[in-house]
Amino acid sequence: MEALHREIREETGLKNLVRVIEDLHCFEFSDPNLNTEYVYGVEVSPTEEVVLDGKEHSEYRWCRIQEALQLLHWKENKEALEKLNTILGK
Repeated sequence: MEALHREIREETGLKNLVRVIEDLHCFEFSDPNLNTEYVYGVEVSPTEEVVLDGKEHSEYRWCRIQEALQLLHWKENKEALEKLNTILGK
């Protein structure tokens, strides 16, 4: 959880998370090394300002879940977002 907060702060400048939604998705990459990636959701205040780390990201946008699903490339990320949508009851 400490790493989650640190990465969000470093990559987006967001410091005040309203809520963290855990266990959205977990998947493994086995080539060339075994790596496990965990997906979390976070809720932030609409007044919180996003300040991107330009080395990691070039842009962001707020959008509805259906639009986000169309923008995502990886199947695993889409599955995680669909699960978040179910959890939130939208």
